Amino acid sequence: MEAQAQQENKESGRLVPISVLAAAFIIAVSVWAAFGSSREREAPAPTRGSAGERGAADLGEGEVLPSEGAELPAVWGNLGARMVSVGVIDAKKFESVYANRGGFDAEGRSLLYGSGNGNLKITSKNSGVLLNLLWALGLGNKNPILEQGPMRDPQYGGADRFASTGGWTLAAGEAMDHYSRHPLLVLTPEQQATVERAAKGIYRPCCNNPTHFPDCNHGMAMLGLLELMASQGVPEAEMYRAALQVNAYWFPDTYLAIAEYLESKGTSWSNADPKEILGYDYSSASGYRRILSEITPQERRGGGSCGI
Repeated sequence: MEAQAQQENKESGRLVPISVLAAAFIIAVSVWAAFGSSREREAPAPTRGSAGERGAADLGEGEVLPSEGAELPAVWGNLGARMVSVGVIDAKKFESVYANRGGFDAEGRSLLYGSGNGNLKITSKNSGVLLNLLWALGLGNKNPILEQGPMRDPQYGGADRFASTGGWTLAAGEAMDHYSRHPLLVLTPEQQATVERAAKGIYRPCCNNPTHFPDCNHGMAMLGLLELMASQGVPEAEMYRAALQVNAYWFPDTYLAIAEYLESKGTSWSNADPKEILGYDYSSASGYRRILSEITPQERRGGGSCGI
């Protein structure tokens, strides 16, 4: 028995170091798991990736489409009431459009009927109302662009064949009864030259035409806005800035995607040149398609319909 006990003690003596080693190994693995791998878990946050990899909030959507809106350098005054008085806007027809869209609010009524309106302010909420008011202004205001420009080119068969004319169903009578008929804004030769120069360089992503060829509602509305700003002596550079703000609210997905593209190239929206962004390479339908081929835009809010 004594010999057997001595043998067991010898074996036990050999087993103790093994168990100690096993315990030490387990502790080491635990320590590595707890602290050694923390390099991966605590690695610095990745730097801002490509624009297509980030969400709208990371891109600063508020910079492109401020929630509070954007004030434009254009005093509206009583233009709405004047357009109603000459018939380019039939007030009942105009209001009926919004009866099915939640009603015509106080701001809209003031713009349509009021006489003391200040600077226009565009927001995501009122962008459609401003689009229609400016559409009527561009259509009805007497201007050489409508009388001598591409809209009157014989190859198109008449100015009445376009969406900007045939699609305007909110006039008293026919839209062409008011086409370039009313001297709502009378421009000096210098102001007219500014409008024509800007109109030839400002595009819209629903087509490949500049504002100088206002064949759709957005083009006609932009023409009206340019005429309004020019009539009030707004500098040309400021006109481009305002036009870009307006286009962004009319085509939110487009300009948020353009902002993503610019950031992917190292240019922030705030540092972009409005005149360049409004040009063919960015704001035409073809230019925008090229940009889309290089990014993966976020799913957002739509917009940009060419109807009332």
